[in-house]
Amino acid sequence: MTNASPAQPRNPLHGITLERMVTDLADYFGWLELGQRIPVRCFTHEPSVASSLKFLRKTPWAREKVEGLYLFMLREQRRNGQSG
Repeated sequence: MTNASPAQPRNPLHGITLERMVTDLADYFGWLELGQRIPVRCFTHEPSVASSLKFLRKTPWAREKVEGLYLFMLREQRRNGQSG
């Protein structure tokens, strides 16, 4: 599989897999809050990383929401864990 875009050194999502995003979000927010923030069945009904990946790979708008929430989580972690 080839990457359509060239190297993206300033893109915080560059090199982050969808599986890693879903796993990190579930660890950070928990499935319940994740399902409240992005109300899709793969997060609200018997959630799992596998079912989420299957859905998100076929659903661009939901994947965009996951990416946006992941960026928000990174900002929160930076703000809460590190100064400056």
